[in-house]
Amino acid sequence: MYAQMVETGLKNVRSLDDMGQEERAFQARIDEGIKIEAKDWMPDAYRKTLIRQISQHAHSEIVGQLPEGNWVTRAPTLKRKSILLAKIQDEAGHGLYLYSAAETLGVSRDDLLAALHSGKAKYSSIFNYPTLSWADMGAIGWLVDGSAIINQIPLCRCSYGPYARAMIRVCKEESFHARQGYDIMMSLCKGTPAQKAMAQDALNRWWWPSLMMFGPSDAASVNSAQSAQWRIKLFSNDELRQRMVDQTVPQIEYLGLTVPDPDLKFNAETGHYAFGEIDWSEFNNVLKGNGPCNRERLQTRVKAYEDGEWFRDALLAYADKQAASKAAA
Repeated sequence: MYAQMVETGLKNVRSLDDMGQEERAFQARIDEGIKIEAKDWMPDAYRKTLIRQISQHAHSEIVGQLPEGNWVTRAPTLKRKSILLAKIQDEAGHGLYLYSAAETLGVSRDDLLAALHSGKAKYSSIFNYPTLSWADMGAIGWLVDGSAIINQIPLCRCSYGPYARAMIRVCKEESFHARQGYDIMMSLCKGTPAQKAMAQDALNRWWWPSLMMFGPSDAASVNSAQSAQWRIKLFSNDELRQRMVDQTVPQIEYLGLTVPDPDLKFNAETGHYAFGEIDWSEFNNVLKGNGPCNRERLQTRVKAYEDGEWFRDALLAYADKQAASKAAA
């Protein structure tokens, strides 16, 4: 999972002439490929952009458990239940890992969660679509986690050290998620005609939202350009989206399924697949909170947090008891 459309808070990409002495030295370190660490000086805009991106990424991991959690009890075999449960636990771990990385930038986890629960902070729009059949568990692993990997592998080389290091483990586990998703789709496509039709239906519904995960074209986006200058973002949205299409279309053909895009064509000169226009009005509508499951996802997340209050209180009471015991010794 990942973050999309992260604001930098700047209206223009800053040139060296716009920067003070400290900021020029900071940019020089980034240009030389030196990682920025938590205690290093950094511009406020860089810090805020990282907090927005890492926390949005963490929120996506946590909310991303919800559509799959609905299918643990309905997975067709014990083996599939076990694998799905392990995947969901991985996503929770990614969220906690990333919240820790965000905390190195001086923000509290409570504040990050409060922003999510109030609707101020965003998470990936892909999780606002419903999961209607077991094949959706395959499509999410294969397409959604597959797209996330394409986005996240470059982050292993981003300029902020704690985020880059966190992404190495996350990417390894996401690779397992993508393979389990494709394995589900392979089983369905080798099954009965009804099972193969279920796989095609899931592909039809998740194909376009998966392409939207990369965000709009960043050719005219100052946010993407500034993030690129800071080496938080190493490739443009369109480059990564094209990479996903080129990688996935042969996999679809191997499954014997049809890409739900009548305009899809392979261009022998460029070596890439040309694809149809994405419905950006749908993308923007979901981002504004009007997706099929926006409200349900947030309400479920808030309820889970409130239901866990007794456990957080118990942890604090135990910590206080231990501290008092040590003080008295």
